[in-house]
Amino acid sequence: MFDWLLTIARWLEKYIIGLPLYLAAPAMIIIGALDSSLLSLPEINDYLVIGRCIKNHSAVFYFPLFAAAGSVLGCYLLYSIMRRGGQAVLRKRFSLENIRRAERAYERFGFLAIAVPAVLPPPLPFKIFVATAGTLEYPRWKFLLTIMLARSFRYYVEGILAVIYGRRVLLFIRDNGLVIVSIVASLILIGLLVYFYFTRKRVTVTEAEGTNESLDPPDVGKGF
Repeated sequence: MFDWLLTIARWLEKYIIGLPLYLAAPAMIIIGALDSSLLSLPEINDYLVIGRCIKNHSAVFYFPLFAAAGSVLGCYLLYSIMRRGGQAVLRKRFSLENIRRAERAYERFGFLAIAVPAVLPPPLPFKIFVATAGTLEYPRWKFLLTIMLARSFRYYVEGILAVIYGRRVLLFIRDNGLVIVSIVASLILIGLLVYFYFTRKRVTVTEAEGTNESLDPPDVGKGF
């Protein structure tokens, strides 16, 4: 984490983590929305969820939802902007190479193209997949549901680990983000290969059975 982010994190810890819930909840939603749309505040949401859950263990049951809801609102804002602006707006913000990679990811993996980046911490990029979903006019309800489930999963896991292990969780995420991305990406790749293998095998068997049925001679003498 850069020095300026550390300064912000300490300020947020002092003025937000310790706030009463009726103030901390909307603040968390606003921060999550800004981070997922117009600004980039890497790991700030994670820090706030972890800090709140360390300070108050019962917060693990509800506080991650506020972070996830804020992220959904921010992603939807960026999605809507890109859906209206199209490729022209997308190319002003992201390189053509990254855009093509994101588009290929949607073609190959569908909802996993947005679900995996939403779960994993930096350095895996996230906003490029949100923006590309808008330009590709990815189904709105599927987009929002995927973001909500993926972000909720991420923050709940962090909250639970924070209750068990304390502040070491954030340090581990920061220092081992690339390792986590590599491991999860490898597991997903293996799972997809296994899925495609058995899917192709099942299709091949079905086609073979259909071919055999078409080659069977008709029962000419049936009924006599």
